[in-house]
Amino acid sequence: MTLTLSLAAPGRAAETIRLAVQKTGTFSWELAAIRAGGLDKEADLSLDVTELASPEAGKIALRAGSADIILSDWLWVSRERALGARLTFYPYSSALGAVMVPATSPIKTLADLKGRKLGVGGGPIDKSWLLLQARMKQDGIDMKSDASIVYGAPPLIAAKALDGEMDASLNFWNFCAQLEAKGFRRLAGIEDILPKLGAKGAVSAVGYVFDENWAASHRDAVARFIAMTRKAKQLLISSDAAWDRIAPLTGTSDATLLRTYRERYRDGIPRRSITDEEVDARVLYRVLAKIGGRDLVGPAAELDPGTFYHAAPGD
Repeated sequence: MTLTLSLAAPGRAAETIRLAVQKTGTFSWELAAIRAGGLDKEADLSLDVTELASPEAGKIALRAGSADIILSDWLWVSRERALGARLTFYPYSSALGAVMVPATSPIKTLADLKGRKLGVGGGPIDKSWLLLQARMKQDGIDMKSDASIVYGAPPLIAAKALDGEMDASLNFWNFCAQLEAKGFRRLAGIEDILPKLGAKGAVSAVGYVFDENWAASHRDAVARFIAMTRKAKQLLISSDAAWDRIAPLTGTSDATLLRTYRERYRDGIPRRSITDEEVDARVLYRVLAKIGGRDLVGPAAELDPGTFYHAAPGD
């Protein structure tokens, strides 16, 4: 389905940017804030939005040239660059998953996961899972052999956690928010373990991804797009009323869950310079490459130097 979020300004055509957006993803929340605040018109942009069923569909749309911007991660961008694609990344969110346990669980530290059953939302090369393994190995714990690991789609892992079928779960941030709203306890956020792995601050795992050649020929539009999204994020930080328009997109009417979504989304809004983000991403890339191998990062042992987009004003 394709939606147009703004009309051309009277007397001239607004520049069009084609976005491929996962229908159930949080990018739709930001776009709702942009539309409600008229920020697209203010930026003189026409946002042509195609809603897709999965992140993979967005990658296909970008590579096929049917979308200008999608959301993805710098790991994928660096891998694609190593394979010849000239993609680049600008931070969108540093919200990461967490290890969740029931409120009454005797598990108090990550070390207590030894010998327990842990559900992992995603597969064996999920980034949060690899980072958790790397952190635990620093303490002499091999999670794959010292715990019972169950992989599954994030919604399934969340449902099984609620049903008490596992001692703990590692899942994407929005599913963790669902558990948190049901009374579960955050044993550790992935962001909490990053300093032990060498990062200096919050690292945006997800960002706006686009072709650098397209960006070079639409430099001003890209700058206006980034400025527009910053204003939207500031609105979502400062205005609880702005979240009233997002509530229908979250799939819940539960006030506790809506509040948790809002708080965790705000926590993940990037607040660091691109240079600082890139330095930490480079450190974490090495950690991920070491433990995930070529299946995860492809042929490149280091983050490709062009992965992060630096040309936006105010960076």
